[in-house]
Amino acid sequence: MDVNEVLLPGVGMRYEFATREGDRMSVVALRSGDFELMTYEGVDPDEARVVFRLTREEADTLAGILGAPRIAERFADLTKEVPGLSAGQVEVRAGGPFVDRLLGETRARTRTGASIVAIVRGEEVIPSPGPEQVLHAGDVMVVIGTHDGIAQVEQIIQADQ
Repeated sequence: MDVNEVLLPGVGMRYEFATREGDRMSVVALRSGDFELMTYEGVDPDEARVVFRLTREEADTLAGILGAPRIAERFADLTKEVPGLSAGQVEVRAGGPFVDRLLGETRARTRTGASIVAIVRGEEVIPSPGPEQVLHAGDVMVVIGTHDGIAQVEQIIQADQ
């Protein structure tokens, strides 16, 4: 997908693109850290109307919602070719036993046979995290393994203290 980037001096940066159905959209990343999502008809982005405004935190939340499932879907597509192998997502919940602890302390791979292939943190994706990666509340781990292995990783990560 082509994304056109336009510097808006004193304002921020505008990102423009067209959807598959031909709708025109733009996202303005304001210098304040907030975002404006807009739509417009035709080719003139200056005629755009604001659909909604997001704070930095709200934009991070939206990015996490949109980003994590897409990453898991990509891995799910890859695992279709290997019988018995699946992709799943496991959230690190606030208050869980491994919040602010090292991924290696979970011993998830050793205990379950499943691999944590990425961590989605807000809009950031951490590919191939090592055992020294610190887990934070709200992280979404992308896990590859058997259905049972993924379920066991979820039990480990979300177990009551």
